[in-house]
Amino acid sequence: MSNLHCLASLALLALTASTASFAQTAGPWNGKQCAVVLTYDDALAVDLNHVVPALDSLKLRGTFYLIGSSPVVAARLPEWRRAALRGHELGNHALMHPCDGSLPGRNFVTPDNDLSKYTISRAVNEVRATNTLLTAIDGKTARTFAYPCGDRQIGGVYFYEQLKNDFVGARGVTAGLQPLAQVDLANINSYMINGQSGDYLINLVKQAQRSRTLLVFLFHGVGGGHGLNVELAAHRQLLRYLQAHEQDIWVAPMVEVAEKMKASKEGSGGSK
Repeated sequence: MSNLHCLASLALLALTASTASFAQTAGPWNGKQCAVVLTYDDALAVDLNHVVPALDSLKLRGTFYLIGSSPVVAARLPEWRRAALRGHELGNHALMHPCDGSLPGRNFVTPDNDLSKYTISRAVNEVRATNTLLTAIDGKTARTFAYPCGDRQIGGVYFYEQLKNDFVGARGVTAGLQPLAQVDLANINSYMINGQSGDYLINLVKQAQRSRTLLVFLFHGVGGGHGLNVELAAHRQLLRYLQAHEQDIWVAPMVEVAEKMKASKEGSGGSK
């Protein structure tokens, strides 16, 4: 082999190794140990009163899953728009937050908002109408969905199948830390928080760092505002830990993390 061929072969090997090294370093979590997504459901007043200011003060961004019919959306549109301008995601939590009233413990579900009485087309149309509303607020078309009450089926049919092209991904309510290969973009795991301490929240993050996985927090009330609640001090403790370890933890809205995962999966031939 000539010297020229040897040099070319060595250059090709070096480029291949460099590319592999970059891919490993970049990874699915933006080159960091793990990804943490902060999600807040139901378009509550405390989101604007407590959460957005807390996130902004530490330059963190989250995802707020808005119910299209929420009076807090209607009454405070300019504030939601400003939150979106600062990089927070306004996610879709359906128009009426329908839940399956046929399941045990669902006495709170009204006949008008009983998902088990919906047709597939009604569920899909209401979700799409909410997307139209959200685009009118933030001007964006890429976003994610969160299943109200975690309910995914109507009469045994997964209604999100008709919505996959409308969203980058959908967040569910099953707890668990997952590496990229195990993430189902149609039902992303999350930890529903209700009364846990700041130490508990931070320990989940540390587990995600060690296992190099995705961690999604699901909050409702923060300092009140909902029956499912986390104390302001615990929430603040979590945010401060995330900010202090930003070199190791990728904290981003769900839409950005889902877009990264989708691209990684497609690049590796994954289908989920």
